[in-house]
Amino acid sequence: MRRSTWSIQDAKKNFNAVVKAAEREPQTVIKHGSPTVVVIAAAEYTRLRHLQLARAGSFGHHLLAMPRGDDPLERLDVELRGAGV
Repeated sequence: MRRSTWSIQDAKKNFNAVVKAAEREPQTVIKHGSPTVVVIAAAEYTRLRHLQLARAGSFGHHLLAMPRGDDPLERLDVELRGAGV
């Protein structure tokens, strides 16, 4: 049976083994009893990143989705940087 979950202490001591295992499948590192990070192969990261970017709308799509005409724009109650100068 392959190991896919590591305590943070074991991951530190066996980092090379974590990296080698991550080439086959994602490796979860546990800290204080909770999953904290997942180590994945670079190729899998690249695939997921491309998938994420493909799902993101283009700038033109966001512009076309803006309210038109008399639709009120929601204003955020924030202080702009440099506004207090």
